[in-house]
Amino acid sequence: MSQPLTATRPTNSGISLSPLRQPPPLCTFLFIIVLIVATFYTLHHPDATPPLLFSQNTHNSLTLRRLFLSSASNATISSSLRALTRHPHLAGTKPSLDTLSYVTNHFQSLGLDTRLAEYEALLSYPAHISLAARFSNNTTVEFDLNDVPGDDDVVRPYHAYSPSGSAQGSVVFVNHGEERDYRALELIGVSVRGCVVLARKGESLGRGGIVKIAEAKGALGVLIYAENDGGGFGGVERGTVMRGIGDPVSPGWPGVVGGEKLSLEDGEVTKRFPKIPSLPLSLRNAEIILASLGGARAPVEWRNSGRVGSGQRVGPGQTVVNMTLQGELKMKKVHNVVATIRGSEEPDRYVILGNHRDAWTYGAVDPNSGTSALLDIGRRFSVLLKSGWRPRRTILLCSWDAEEFGMIGSTEWVEENVLNLGASAVAYLNVDCAVQGSGFFAGSTPQLDGLLLDALKLVQDPDDVALTVEDTFKSQNNIIERLSRVDSDFSGFLHHAGIPSIDMYYGADYPVYHTAFDSYDWMIRNADPLFHRHVAMAGVWGLLGIILADEPVIPFDYISYAEQLHAHRDALSKLLVGKASVDPLSMAIKEFSLVAKEAKDEAKKLKEQAYNKNDAAAAARRRGLNDRMMLAERGFLDSEGIKGKEWFKHLVYGPAAEPESKLGFFPGIADAIAVNSSEGMIQHEIWRVARAIQKASRALKGGFT
Repeated sequence: MSQPLTATRPTNSGISLSPLRQPPPLCTFLFIIVLIVATFYTLHHPDATPPLLFSQNTHNSLTLRRLFLSSASNATISSSLRALTRHPHLAGTKPSLDTLSYVTNHFQSLGLDTRLAEYEALLSYPAHISLAARFSNNTTVEFDLNDVPGDDDVVRPYHAYSPSGSAQGSVVFVNHGEERDYRALELIGVSVRGCVVLARKGESLGRGGIVKIAEAKGALGVLIYAENDGGGFGGVERGTVMRGIGDPVSPGWPGVVGGEKLSLEDGEVTKRFPKIPSLPLSLRNAEIILASLGGARAPVEWRNSGRVGSGQRVGPGQTVVNMTLQGELKMKKVHNVVATIRGSEEPDRYVILGNHRDAWTYGAVDPNSGTSALLDIGRRFSVLLKSGWRPRRTILLCSWDAEEFGMIGSTEWVEENVLNLGASAVAYLNVDCAVQGSGFFAGSTPQLDGLLLDALKLVQDPDDVALTVEDTFKSQNNIIERLSRVDSDFSGFLHHAGIPSIDMYYGADYPVYHTAFDSYDWMIRNADPLFHRHVAMAGVWGLLGIILADEPVIPFDYISYAEQLHAHRDALSKLLVGKASVDPLSMAIKEFSLVAKEAKDEAKKLKEQAYNKNDAAAAARRRGLNDRMMLAERGFLDSEGIKGKEWFKHLVYGPAAEPESKLGFFPGIADAIAVNSSEGMIQHEIWRVARAIQKASRALKGGFT
């Protein structure tokens, strides 16, 4: 159980952080002894390597993990977050270089090998934005679109990559802007062609999807609002509407400095951007427009949902809006920071921890709660290094840039290193928003489920000292999501490179998302006043890194994966209802299950053998099994990718191209069903997934047919 130790320390805003719960006496004693020995040795032997206080055995592994947990500091995390969020730091702007320097200097001060990976990417900024409305009584309103009037440091609310232009037309309310919403409008005789649509952001369709569907329906422009009202402050949610991820002018290859860039007129570039303009609105401004609408009453299924009342009208009527956006597309340098802790025995195998650094505004939650946790993990790792620890495998601590524009920094890095990642990456551990509220949430590829739960057992719950994070996770949530979504930096690693991945966060959501009010003050007043949740997240995240880097046999469980595949097949079978046969999947999953069982039995035998680093034969057997478990996830990749989203290669977990897709897995099959493809086309997609599962089985089994 985590028992972090820290000293009382005032923050810059004058709020004092109380000490976290004291560690048990044994852990304190070990911690002090380790530091005394390491310090004494270093003072008297400055050019020598400190004595190895932690050898590879179970007892010392537990001691190491306790030391990692006990060296936590909520005050240090608070200080880092305060420094990172002093100014807005949108990617490509001058203030973003300050956060780059802060992160780089932090890792270098710890003695870590720290390097920059730089790229050039096309980023989008607003130059001029306006919105006016004329109502039925001929009155007009010029809306104030900023959520912090007069603060020129904060970028005005906009949608990155929305095309420049104006749109004038009657307003139609389209609910969440999904296909089913347009069908509901058609049933009451309402068309959006030639109109400006007003949509409230929902859970299943992102802003880019809302704009894409509206464009296909003939709308002239799109206004999008969130119903949470920016936490009561009138905040406006910024975001991107670009389709796909990564630099749009170097699609499929890394945007290295001086490398090939497509022209803005190239079809591969233009298809990434919408054809109609869009703007974000505050709830307050949206309600003014909603209240003015005439026309038909909202469909029954929309009423009394959220803030849509029973008498809501949808238009079109006499309310007309005129929206104007003048944007700027600029080539900007993107800077990733990569700190390396070289492995002692398998330096060519990599465990990667990543978080992005850039923010739409101040970014206290998104993403710098995660950045401050990552920096503290680096500090804690340096404590272990000074005690003589070296991970078996290499650990990379990565700070990505330009994620908010479409995971650009991490995607370019993955594209540049995709072959080496495929050959040597063990896992990718992502934390974007470390803390946005209460409750632990996570998504992962299934072979990591058991490891994740084991790590949660070791960390004290930040809100109840009598429990572990696992205790509260199982009582409050107990669902490990699957990573088919594309909303953070794990996407390139999993969906394109086939790297087993985890994504974690505290809090289901938060009201100041992407607004000017995502600040340090909001964090200490609402989400984590004493930074206990930050400490817990850093504890889980760092432990996962240590275990994956140190365990002689990588703790992957492919039986869990096989069980999940069985569940996916059963759900698909119910959805198909005789439209196509799932027999190819059944056969492939049966084979995968058998191989997974063999791998687990082999791992158990290898773990039971006494560890001896000088036993070359045993080391070779472990290395062989580890490589097979590492490569099995790559088997789910298909070179042709998902139809309509070919850059995404993973056929089990990946983004569906069709918004109407009903499954959170098997994206190609889901798309074929959504567009009412022929039985033959659906069957073809089933066969594609079956072949991918067979490839994964062969990778896990090893050898040749």
